[in-house]
Amino acid sequence: MRTTLLPMNRLDGLAMRAASGARLDASEVREMAHLAASDPAPLLAAAKSLRDEVIGPRITYSKKVFIPLTKLCRDSCGYCTFAHPPVPGQRAFMTIDEVLDVARAGAEAGCMEALFTLGEKPERKWDEARDELAAMGYGSTTEYLAAACAAVLEETSLLPHANPGTMTDTEVALLRGVSVSQGMMLETTSERLLKRGSAHFGAPDKKPSVRLETLEVAGRNRVPFTTGILVGIGETFDERIDTLLAIRDAHERHGHIMEVIVQNFRQKPDILMAAHPEPTVDEMMLMIALARLVMGPDVGIQAPPNLTPTEYGRYLDAGLSDWGGVSPVTPDHVNPERPWPKVDELKSVTEGKGSLLLERLAVYPAYCGTPAALSEWVDGSLRSKVLAAIDGDGYRRADEEWFSGVDVPPPASATISIEAARSGAWRVPGRVVRGPVDRALGRAEDGERLDESTVALLFTARGTEAERLFALADTMRKDTVGDTVTYVVNRNINYTNLCYFKCGFCAFSKGPKSLNLRGDPYLLAEDEVARRAVEAWELGATEVCMQGGIHGSFTGENYIQYLRAVKKAVPEMHVHAFTALEVWQGAETLGVTVEEFLLRLKEAGLATLPGTAAEILDDEIRALICPDKITTEQWCTVHRIAHSLGLRSNATVMFGTVEGPRNWARHLMVVRDLHDELVAGGHEGLFEFVPLPFVHMGAPIYLQGKARKGPTFEEALKMHAVARIALHGSIHNIQVSWVKMGVEGAKLALQAGANDLGGTLMNENISRAAGASHGQELTADGMRALVESLGRTPVRRTTLYDAAPV
Repeated sequence: MRTTLLPMNRLDGLAMRAASGARLDASEVREMAHLAASDPAPLLAAAKSLRDEVIGPRITYSKKVFIPLTKLCRDSCGYCTFAHPPVPGQRAFMTIDEVLDVARAGAEAGCMEALFTLGEKPERKWDEARDELAAMGYGSTTEYLAAACAAVLEETSLLPHANPGTMTDTEVALLRGVSVSQGMMLETTSERLLKRGSAHFGAPDKKPSVRLETLEVAGRNRVPFTTGILVGIGETFDERIDTLLAIRDAHERHGHIMEVIVQNFRQKPDILMAAHPEPTVDEMMLMIALARLVMGPDVGIQAPPNLTPTEYGRYLDAGLSDWGGVSPVTPDHVNPERPWPKVDELKSVTEGKGSLLLERLAVYPAYCGTPAALSEWVDGSLRSKVLAAIDGDGYRRADEEWFSGVDVPPPASATISIEAARSGAWRVPGRVVRGPVDRALGRAEDGERLDESTVALLFTARGTEAERLFALADTMRKDTVGDTVTYVVNRNINYTNLCYFKCGFCAFSKGPKSLNLRGDPYLLAEDEVARRAVEAWELGATEVCMQGGIHGSFTGENYIQYLRAVKKAVPEMHVHAFTALEVWQGAETLGVTVEEFLLRLKEAGLATLPGTAAEILDDEIRALICPDKITTEQWCTVHRIAHSLGLRSNATVMFGTVEGPRNWARHLMVVRDLHDELVAGGHEGLFEFVPLPFVHMGAPIYLQGKARKGPTFEEALKMHAVARIALHGSIHNIQVSWVKMGVEGAKLALQAGANDLGGTLMNENISRAAGASHGQELTADGMRALVESLGRTPVRRTTLYDAAPV
């Protein structure tokens, strides 16, 4: 029996290609748009699918203040009520003090963006503007705008977005130094609308060629840029498409368009176009969908919610990904009759469509979320402010009191997320997980090993996705090690805090140029190290962990002498000591190979190596945070050789400085590959993985404005969960650092993939030097109580996870 296949509908075929991320050429875009005009459903579905597949059900907004620096303008647009002629007795420009009053009110209300919107080049038309600028010492509106932006940066935490209209190369460059992004609505490429009786008659700055040149200038100056189209001002459907294609062309040349606004014309009683028809919501949805499919998945597509106050939620079904700026402080001065929705309403509408509402800065994550992006797109003078405000994904950092090492409970949202994960709330219909995340977790659940890109994707999980992530990690933990939680009774002995290496994240080491001495430099004598080991043994410890700075006078012989002193005093003590850096440096100072030096250390009593000095095993990041430290390959080499000699080791990750999901994933791949290589060579492999959230408070790299404030709590929790999933089948034990996470934070991590609490420590100086306030010891009784509060079984272990002697 023959089956006849019907040819695919042309619109369906084009829409499916666009939904897959394929680039349609201009003729295909026009064809698709005209076919969709009478049958928009396939286009809307394609746009929503493309957004959900790549960006995810994550809808962004920016909490801002609107600062109308001047309402004088040399243009007269038929739809505008913002601009007006000079008014006797009124200033032409806001004063700097008035600007700062608005900005400070915004900061008090939790805003991060200062949106400067103003009339275009009023000094070219109005004597009043020109005279006032001259009296203040400025030659142009743009110069004064730059001064106002600089004042906001100096006096508040807000980040300016400058939207002065058309600009020259010099003007864009000037504003780049005082704003994190800039913008100008292209509006339309229609020359017709410049004619008498049309929307742009009397508006020389609305000439399409002039505005298109501004897009080019912004791109050449590497400025993250906002632009968009104005729908319903007299342009034809084809002209709307032309405008979107022109924006795409500029973006493909420069990569600088971070968002495209699709804005609908609204009637107002006091404008020349008061009787002009408004576009319908259906028209707007079609244009939003076209914008998404033309621009692709990586550009934000925005529509102002206040201009469609009762139906803006429908835009989410057309591929919209951003609501733009909303303000709890200032009105929309361009549309003052239409107030912005409150954030709670925006959240309710967004979540009602199965999406997650996320706050961003005035600069999109793609332009600030990695060291490379930050370096390329944000002026050097602004980077510290941006870093202080973002998380590892480039979104606005959660407003939480918790930081790594600070004695503050985790945010309530984290507890709720873990409870939701344990109850399976992520399965509730209507709660959306991005397709790639859902498939990745499904593959992991089926036992498939995930690659670097997929692991990086898991680190971006939020909301419902994070709940599912935590649930799977906890299930894998139970399947691998059961419901026991292990701990070791040990003592940290940090024998010196003097170090000649220049690791930017380290506040422990004291060198000649130390920025923040939290205590005097010290060097412990061998007999003091031995005394502390004896004291630890008498208190029940089975392990001492010895690490320290790289003292300028040290050779490998010093490390050997410390080992001999401990083993002579307490022969039964397990000595877990010396990072790969100490081993590498010790071998170099003695002029021997790493293998020969490790043999000497083993003969002197070394039992295992800690995996610290790993930091982030990605040399791109190491070049920024510890440029003179050993490389990723050198770290791995030390551990390979150690295992070949019967010296096992663990691995760590120190995260939350400048790196993000891709770097975390690379690190986990290096660790997993090393473990698998060791096992394939007949060795037992790495015995645990230990996430160490960056403690920022006293770290030089943070104090210099070159790092974030450590990870957010959710990021710290995700590190434990993703590590469990990525290392599943290789490394069985995932440890949570109670020193870094706190007791309550450790409890949550133990429900998100972790199974080990680490050591009681007795002395822990490194985290405290960086500003941590968690104690120097958590007793065995305290650890047992912590574990039992979770309904789990505490088990005391040795360093290598054998049962500890009673």
